[in-house]
Amino acid sequence: MQAWQSPEIPRLPGKGASLRLYDTGARAVRPLEAGDTVRIYVCGITPYDATHLGHAATYLAYDLLQRQLIDAGHEVVYAQNVTDVDDPLLERAIRDGVDWRDLAERETELFRSDMTALRVLAPAHYVGAVEAIPQIVDVIGRLEAQGATYQLDGDIYFSIASDAHFGDVGHLDRTAMLARSAAMGGDPERPGKKDPLDPMLWRAHREGEPCWESPFGPGRPGWHVECAAIAMDRLGDTIDVQGGGSDLVFPHHECSASHAQVATGQAPFARCYAHAGMVAYDGAKMSKSLGNLVLVSKLRAAGAEPAAIRLAVQAARWRSDWEWTAERLEEAEQRLARWRQATAAGAGPDGGRLLQQMRDRLADDLDAPGAIAAVDEWAAATLRGEGDDTEAPTLVARAVDALLGIEL
Repeated sequence: MQAWQSPEIPRLPGKGASLRLYDTGARAVRPLEAGDTVRIYVCGITPYDATHLGHAATYLAYDLLQRQLIDAGHEVVYAQNVTDVDDPLLERAIRDGVDWRDLAERETELFRSDMTALRVLAPAHYVGAVEAIPQIVDVIGRLEAQGATYQLDGDIYFSIASDAHFGDVGHLDRTAMLARSAAMGGDPERPGKKDPLDPMLWRAHREGEPCWESPFGPGRPGWHVECAAIAMDRLGDTIDVQGGGSDLVFPHHECSASHAQVATGQAPFARCYAHAGMVAYDGAKMSKSLGNLVLVSKLRAAGAEPAAIRLAVQAARWRSDWEWTAERLEEAEQRLARWRQATAAGAGPDGGRLLQQMRDRLADDLDAPGAIAAVDEWAAATLRGEGDDTEAPTLVARAVDALLGIEL
């Protein structure tokens, strides 16, 4: 599957500091222990509707992560999936009277255009579930060989009892797991399962649904094994960062990690589990099911500059929950105008000092609001006529572009 064109990242003098990042599994901010190459997998969209600001906040968080790591001298290999066959997509296609494949391609293309407008770095590997069916089938076969699967009316399930590390990602008690499973597409109430939390690996063919041939009979893959298979195929048996929204901690990341760990015999699957916060609107989490969506494409069509949308999102901490308001966008537009006015000046305070401040803030758990505050302070001083560094405006503009993804 084709991704989108990445923007160019300006080169900056020196390099950034080593990153400390909040790890859900460790429940702490800690150094990201990675080599020269950092392998990141972030769960992508199920393309049955347009990109909303909750999506944008998630992918901007990992764009910020990529930019910080690149500035610190790492090579980043980033993979993202597209769940282009799943129940919500099929249900929406039936509702709208369209072919599910056409719906998936249409909404994936809109997502690409939104990511391009927001200047999000494209993944090196952008993989749809449909094209990954062979890899998914292979992982299920490996799990079967480990004795970690069982059949129920033709469906193939994964036994969580096969993974001694199940629960290490989210640290939830069983009651919370059961509730989250039921709310997030699981089937804990299904009779005949060995454990209500056991996730489905392969759904046997039902009349009217798409299916693919496999050693287990015709059917289609479960959600969790999709991401495990794509990540292992494109990044290896152990990755550095598993990312997504905080709503994916359980069951999705817990189960996909278990699939990978049992299939490979290695744990943990990811050295760090990083989860972005949720975005609310009108007092509730922004979600397709509730319909309280603010769509990136509609904001753009209404005249909002993508740089201002990006700046409004990054004014919140990446792993904090927050609420979108029109005032937040207005504030970002005013901030963007001040920054542009300041970087158009002939001189300003020391640009190297500001660059170091930005790097220090971003190395501390991707503190974008702290980096933004530092630019605000520099811009205000510049607009007051302070400073005589004639190279500062150009350096600051390049730093804001490279580190925050905002072109001034």
